[in-house]
Amino acid sequence: MRPSISSTSRWESDTVTEAEAHISVRDVTMAYGSRLIQRDLNFDVNRGDIFVIMGGSGCGKSTLLKHMLGLIQPAAGDILYAGESFTHADQATRDRMRRSWGITYQSGGLFSSMTIGENVALPMQLYTHYSGAEISEVVSYKLSLVGLGGYESYYPSEISGGMQKRAALARAIALDPDILFFDEPSAGLDPISSSLLDELIVQLKESIGATVVMVTHELPSIFSIATNSVYLDAGTKTMIAYGNPRELRDHSEQPVVRQFLAREASAPAETA
Repeated sequence: MRPSISSTSRWESDTVTEAEAHISVRDVTMAYGSRLIQRDLNFDVNRGDIFVIMGGSGCGKSTLLKHMLGLIQPAAGDILYAGESFTHADQATRDRMRRSWGITYQSGGLFSSMTIGENVALPMQLYTHYSGAEISEVVSYKLSLVGLGGYESYYPSEISGGMQKRAALARAIALDPDILFFDEPSAGLDPISSSLLDELIVQLKESIGATVVMVTHELPSIFSIATNSVYLDAGTKTMIAYGNPRELRDHSEQPVVRQFLAREASAPAETA
């Protein structure tokens, strides 16, 4: 049963039914040893959302993403995918669940010693029984989806940073994932390349029917593509807002959230 909004302190939310939830974070506390990062995190990512994890520097955004990916175990609480616990699952179950995910990292994470085509082919070589010809066909198709048709034989060092991001995205969608995770996808890109990447993320989400979870502090990206979000507060070490970013910018009761989303250059506001 999803906890009621009243059971979580000082944050706002739209009503979400359990049936809509693709990912559910329940009573999660994150800590490194005795150092608390965030506590009492409760939110849902709906199926088909482009969901943004946001907050100020050092609040634990990337740490939360690592918890959702299972790279770090929560100090308390549970993370569920389609109602099934990931946090408390055995390794075989975790591996099965992960195979329905695609992940891109801040740097792209391409293997420099492999061509672009070899990078995109890797998930299929590891997790499918496709023939070499079938893999090559899928590689060409996925690269064409991200505007890199014909770049199979190039190495990462031979293409631009924006093209590397797109190649990493092609690899992330190689297995037609249900969920795509992004850690600062626009980091290091100029505004035009960043905008084009945002458009590409939306197009790919719609074409493969995926749910998207991303960590970003780029307001143009947040306002142009995000459908839902959570705000992690570094001061109180918990979430203080949850909902559509535009609505939070205009109507949040938390001054620090409005300040963040409006990029006001005043002193940090107190949370309500």
